[in-house]
Amino acid sequence: MKLFVTFDELLDKFSRYGLVTCLFTILSLAVFAIVLRWFGSSMMWIEPLIRHLVFLSAFLGGSLATGKNVHIKVDLLTKLIEISHSRIIHWLHKNLVSLFCLVVCLALVKSGWDFYLVEKEFGAVGFLHLHSSTLVGIIPFGMGLIALRFFNQFMIGLVHGGEK
Repeated sequence: MKLFVTFDELLDKFSRYGLVTCLFTILSLAVFAIVLRWFGSSMMWIEPLIRHLVFLSAFLGGSLATGKNVHIKVDLLTKLIEISHSRIIHWLHKNLVSLFCLVVCLALVKSGWDFYLVEKEFGAVGFLHLHSSTLVGIIPFGMGLIALRFFNQFMIGLVHGGEK
């Protein structure tokens, strides 16, 4: 079990540092683009790169939210279960939610990978000489990262899921 906890901490650090790096890069590039506009110049690759970094930041933030168990969820059932004092119900709830979210994320990883393969075959070179498939690769990467977090939550929850 220690392996899953350590791996989850590693994923958390990766997501946190990646998010900070993305946000710093986004801010720096945006300021740079504004300064360039003051002088009547621009670099066409800055704004598309910022858009893709925002997209990557959303996935890294989703990974952090998943690790802290504050991801988007329907709270009606959660509120009813919190009233219960049964450890078995808490254990079942936590593990079933993690398992369901893991299955959904894996389906999204598969769809994202299929999209990546199509883009790799039919896409074109975009800004900074990057192929469009490289940029689309953010989707299966990000969903895979979130799926790993749900997998770790599920594995850890099998032992510790009944704790409030």
